[in-house]
Amino acid sequence: MRVLIVASYNKGYFAPFISEQVSALIREGIECECFEVQGKGVFGYMKNVNNLKSAIKAFCPDLLFAHYGLSGLMANFQRKVPVVTTYHGSDINDPIVLPLSKLSMRLSRYNIFVSQKQIDIVNPKRKYALIPCGINLEDYPVVPKVEARRKMGLNENKKYVLFAGAFDNTVKNYPLAKAAVELFEGDVTLLELKGYSRAEVALMMNAADTFLMTSFSEGSPQVIKEAMACGCPIVSVDVGDVKEVFGTVPGHFICSYSVNKIVEMLTISLDFKGRTEGRNRIVELGLTNDIIAKKLVDIVKYVLS
Repeated sequence: MRVLIVASYNKGYFAPFISEQVSALIREGIECECFEVQGKGVFGYMKNVNNLKSAIKAFCPDLLFAHYGLSGLMANFQRKVPVVTTYHGSDINDPIVLPLSKLSMRLSRYNIFVSQKQIDIVNPKRKYALIPCGINLEDYPVVPKVEARRKMGLNENKKYVLFAGAFDNTVKNYPLAKAAVELFEGDVTLLELKGYSRAEVALMMNAADTFLMTSFSEGSPQVIKEAMACGCPIVSVDVGDVKEVFGTVPGHFICSYSVNKIVEMLTISLDFKGRTEGRNRIVELGLTNDIIAKKLVDIVKYVLS
């Protein structure tokens, strides 16, 4: 089976979770090539249609696998090859993009959502599945905190809270995290998760005392699964599928968007002893790329049948 992956390449690379998923599909015996979508907004995406048709003619795929609603919509501007589209969060949570994603859902042969909240919003009537993106556990090993801090140049005696993204990403809601951490009056340092390699991200998650997510919206955030794999205690607002992924694992805390509640949960989290059993929870839920790839292969076979 030949699958052409259609996804944004505006940053000069595919999102890591897409690249990892492609690698997992290849390990499952799927022959994959990737089509780089370049351009922003609906008109920027539609400029790729002719190049996509040329790529289809050259590769002769059995199916197109599009990531995000605009990629799915653009991929459906050809009707010779069936399209499966995965929606990751921003394409549904953004009220401007949502109508375009809904059009993609109508045109796609099959749709995949990464969280139940997405399904609740769009209430799909056609063939669809709930399949979050997975992670590669080997990329996120558990490392002793002292060793991780030494490698990342962090003070062994300080308290560190690792923020779930870049400070300048407005969706991540940095001001709320900043306001909460500042109430600790200098005893706690908030670290930005930006500009690190994958190996360094894993080290930062092992070095931190706790991980903090205050996002306004998410789909099925990969960083939560990655932090869980490293056994890092986590405080998060109830966003995306975080609560479902957490389950009842000790050391994982859900809170409201109240500064005082975040401070309360951070205080408990910072006092958590050792690492959490988050890694076992990821395995229990089948949120590894090898398991997710098998589910995607089943969908490919179903659509082609």
